[in-house]
Amino acid sequence: MSVTGLENKTVLVTGSSKGIGRGVVVESARAGANVVINHRDSEAEAEEARRIVEDLGRKALVVRADLGVQSDVDAMFDEAIDTFGGVDVAVHSAYYSYREFAVDLPFDEWKRTIDVSLSGAFLMAQHTARDLIRRETSGSIIFIGSIQAIRCPPRSAPYNSAKNGLRGLTYTLACELAPHGIRVNLIEPGWIDTPGERKYATQQQIDEGAKDLPFKRLGTPEEIANGVLFLASDMGSYVSGETLRIDAATWLPRAHHRL
Repeated sequence: MSVTGLENKTVLVTGSSKGIGRGVVVESARAGANVVINHRDSEAEAEEARRIVEDLGRKALVVRADLGVQSDVDAMFDEAIDTFGGVDVAVHSAYYSYREFAVDLPFDEWKRTIDVSLSGAFLMAQHTARDLIRRETSGSIIFIGSIQAIRCPPRSAPYNSAKNGLRGLTYTLACELAPHGIRVNLIEPGWIDTPGERKYATQQQIDEGAKDLPFKRLGTPEEIANGVLFLASDMGSYVSGETLRIDAATWLPRAHHRL
């Protein structure tokens, strides 16, 4: 993908030691950006991502921070701004998920999911917006949501709720930050081939499930990263307050598709 407008910019990606977040930092570096790689307990994977970025000729900062803890988020942005002078693009990819029926769900698992997946997104956006306004420059905030916000499968009440909350946050911030030239958008991926999927399913189950998808395969982190680059770069300079689904039409009902 030919990308303009990200050269020498700083892109901060939460939850970026692996999966979608890692795809975003690598493709951002490939587009000429310096990156902030965030992890909570995946130091080895984060350092591997840093080496990939540096091999591409860009700078990388690795920061351990729990997105569900405000002081961690505060410290992460302090370090990012001290290192790079500011954050031009922020992408919230960090999440937490605990699968259980709502009637049996421990409240602390509900709270943990909301803290990381929604409140962490708010804190990231707030820090980014304050920094951009302070520097009197435009920028981009992107949230990684999910088509589960509209499909709402069972045993995922906190995750589904958090991803729905990202919609309201996106639309509100897009209105509030437009006068400052700050664009805010949401990406809703479908089923993406990431290490996190192996937490809930075996490879055989994933392979079987893929056969029922419209394209007969899972998406890749790089395909989500391409959407991020579009929204973050000059290509998306007039796009704000939008939801971009990258899911091969998985969210659509398909019972009538067979003719």
